[in-house]
Amino acid sequence: MNATEQLKNNDLQTWNAVINHEFCAELAAGTLPESKMGWYLVQDYKFIDNFVRLLATAIAHAPTINDSVPAAQFLALVTSTENTYFQRSFVALGISKARQDAPPAPETSAFQDLMEEARKSGRYEQMLAVLVVAEWTYLSWAEQYTQYSDDLPFWFSEWIDLHSGEGFESVVSYLREQLDKTWKTLAQDEKDAASEMFKKAVQFELDFFNAAYSA
Repeated sequence: MNATEQLKNNDLQTWNAVINHEFCAELAAGTLPESKMGWYLVQDYKFIDNFVRLLATAIAHAPTINDSVPAAQFLALVTSTENTYFQRSFVALGISKARQDAPPAPETSAFQDLMEEARKSGRYEQMLAVLVVAEWTYLSWAEQYTQYSDDLPFWFSEWIDLHSGEGFESVVSYLREQLDKTWKTLAQDEKDAASEMFKKAVQFELDFFNAAYSA
């Protein structure tokens, strides 16, 4: 079993709670209240800055140029297509600038702090641990709902599209491969630190979905 699969299995109950969350199921069905989706998008958008900085730092720590190219291509997608999706959704859902500027929820701050901790660690495997969780959990829930109704509003359907399909699958595969490859070079204390980072990221994803669903 490779490292990323083992890391997932180490906390499988929490992992499954994330990828099978009611929030995701209702989003895909189009029954999620717009108020909850609005809260979620406002808070999720606050991750962009930290995520971009973390991904850019991981690119800088990649062993070779070939190891960095897929991440650089993904970074371009996050700062263009995904960023535009948020702006269009805010307009369509009538989310004012004042609402967009609301302070981060505690669950949001926790994940922001974790991304910053991983970035400042200077450790490629810790950065990858957080990135793998962030993207792999989203692929794992979104790929369950790709056969959505044609009349699903775009703020639901495009969120599924952004986190499924061959392109996004390749991003997740790349991140996992990078962590699996790096894992073989680590001392036990380095593995322990990365494992703890992975576990926290899974828990924080669940906390965030819980907060959004109860918003």
